[in-house]
Amino acid sequence: MTDAFKIPFVGLKLGQHEFEFDVDDSFFETLPYSLIEKGKLKVWLDLEKKETMLSASFQVDGTVEMVCSRCNAAMDAEIEGELDLIYKFGLESIDDENLIVISPDSFEIDVRQPIYELITVSLPLRPIHEEGKCDEEMLKLIEKFQAKEKKENDETDPRWSALKNLN
Repeated sequence: MTDAFKIPFVGLKLGQHEFEFDVDDSFFETLPYSLIEKGKLKVWLDLEKKETMLSASFQVDGTVEMVCSRCNAAMDAEIEGELDLIYKFGLESIDDENLIVISPDSFEIDVRQPIYELITVSLPLRPIHEEGKCDEEMLKLIEKFQAKEKKENDETDPRWSALKNLN
């Protein structure tokens, strides 16, 4: 599993190369502190090898398991995204998040981290089930507490009521 996301670019000819990766639960298990535990995604990588750099274009499509923001139940969230990176040969450090400097004596790149970052930034900000698919018991419980809170807020302290008559 660990070598599945390493691309030995030394043997590649100059020009375009295409790679396809299957990302599943085992991918997320290999990453410490992963926000995601389960998913089934497909990643495509178009890699262009040039004399002094590699140009990588990633695309991801699939689903990951998340928690619904409305009912707190597990759900599958659709993920779709793109990421472009440049791998440049050199020794200097650069502060560009889309430019990765690799040693001139390197022979492979590990694309696991860029794939994980692409999936992470493609997550929905507020995942919620489609209408009618939320956990009904949880929704009833939420409505009960919202009604109770509204009732408590509607009851006015009598000391404040006296202030209404000051006009």
